[in-house]
Amino acid sequence: MTSVTSGADIDLKVDHESPKPKLDHNTSIQSILLFLAILALGLGFTAYSIWRDVQETGAPVTTYLPFVLLGVALLIALGFEFVNGFHDTANAVATVIYTHSLPANVAVVWSGFFNFLGVLFSTGAVAFSIVSLLPVELILQVGSSAGFAMVFALLIAAIIWNLGTWWMGLPASSSHTLIGSIIGVGITNALMRGRDGTSGVDWHKAMEVGEALLISPLVGFLCAGALLLLMKFVVRNPALYSEPKGQTPPPWWIRGLLVLTCTGVSFAHGSNDGQKGMGLIMLILIGTVPTAYALNRALPESHIASFAKASAAAIKVVEAKEAGHRMLGNPRPAVSTYITYHGDAGFKPSEGTYVALAALMQEISHEIQEYGSISKIPFAAVGNTRNDVYLASEALRFLAKDQAAELSDGEKKILADYKKEIDQTTKFIPTWVKVAVAVALGLGTMIGWKRIVVTVGEKIGKEHLTYGQGAAAELVAMSTIFAADAYGLPVSTTHVLSSGVAGTMAANGSGLQADTVKSIAMAWVLTLPCAMFLSGGLYLLFTKIF
Repeated sequence: MTSVTSGADIDLKVDHESPKPKLDHNTSIQSILLFLAILALGLGFTAYSIWRDVQETGAPVTTYLPFVLLGVALLIALGFEFVNGFHDTANAVATVIYTHSLPANVAVVWSGFFNFLGVLFSTGAVAFSIVSLLPVELILQVGSSAGFAMVFALLIAAIIWNLGTWWMGLPASSSHTLIGSIIGVGITNALMRGRDGTSGVDWHKAMEVGEALLISPLVGFLCAGALLLLMKFVVRNPALYSEPKGQTPPPWWIRGLLVLTCTGVSFAHGSNDGQKGMGLIMLILIGTVPTAYALNRALPESHIASFAKASAAAIKVVEAKEAGHRMLGNPRPAVSTYITYHGDAGFKPSEGTYVALAALMQEISHEIQEYGSISKIPFAAVGNTRNDVYLASEALRFLAKDQAAELSDGEKKILADYKKEIDQTTKFIPTWVKVAVAVALGLGTMIGWKRIVVTVGEKIGKEHLTYGQGAAAELVAMSTIFAADAYGLPVSTTHVLSSGVAGTMAANGSGLQADTVKSIAMAWVLTLPCAMFLSGGLYLLFTKIF
């Protein structure tokens, strides 16, 4: 008897033998309800935390307008992190999906959970590294109309560009996008104030961040390729360097390694990328409810003793540079001018800078020690104290570089210790902010990941991703992001991992798909200028609206 095979049977057979993973899964109503429940709990916890923090300050609530603005700004900031989740984290799961180490639906939930944990355990260093790029006058007046225009412009510009590149399936960098948006706002703000556009950004810090973003894809490409070649020399198992056979998972040890590195990249992504949203959320909180968030009210009273000791030593060092001059009047304009123009050609700190800084440090010391603890500073004064601390901290940061040759190692240490003490009062992130960002990033990971996964898994190389290539690319990405996080530098998970996959394809002789590589490179090149133009235009528009 002749057997007749139906079309459906043929399709199933072809799918089973194909190395391409199954990316489409039916979403149950239970999964949707659980997703919505977690989202609602996250938003509810955020609202309750803000209400509790405001209540604890004892400050009277005379109008609810700031809270309306706060709600809108927080939704936009958390929306940025949500988009960041499915835009960037897709890179982390592409290798485990295309090597059949984990099913696609399991991989994205797994990655989302470890993104969540990465945010919770992050240090906060990257958050304040990003904030340092913003114009000093907008930081000092973040609660003003210009401050709100700044936050809305840079967040909305970043979201627009991220959604555009995601729709096209291009693994562009969210970090690159956000930094471009910040630079665009800074330049536009300077031009609107009649200054040279180049004076609107801390270019030294921008170059520092830019170098990290530029070098990281090169590190990914070269190191992943080199690691694959090393693996081929040490582990001579041909099966590891060829495409999967049908839907067969890799050997248990390589499967374990791929899952481990996917976990590490997801955790590192949460730890690094999640902080960018945290820094902006802190600016929003400071601008709308400064009574609760301008200063770190959780610092114990014992902090005052160490602060007083560090303050006395630092003031002595700065006063020694005054050359006999004395400050008459308000020292803040002189310190602010130095911070704004310190990077301009021909602008150097003078004795007047030291005089103003010494006077400001004296005032900070008096303000903090007078009340006995940060939590006892009256809510009417916290905004001014925070601005004074910010000016002193930034001035010391720049002086440490500008005047490195004129300061002894002992003086540098004294000033660094003082800066560390005062930074504790302003550079803090409440636990609930971490939880809110963690939920947004983690849930975002589970939505819309397919477009980027297909690009990384199928369209970079001419051949299917092998087990060895996946392991090499993930190991390098994980190590690079963890190292950047330790140094407080924002790097792009997208850049490192996609370039790592390309490096392994080149090293394996698999060949690269020229059209995809050109499209990715074009997205990388255009991200910075496009984000700058978008945010600059939106900032100009929002300043008129607000």
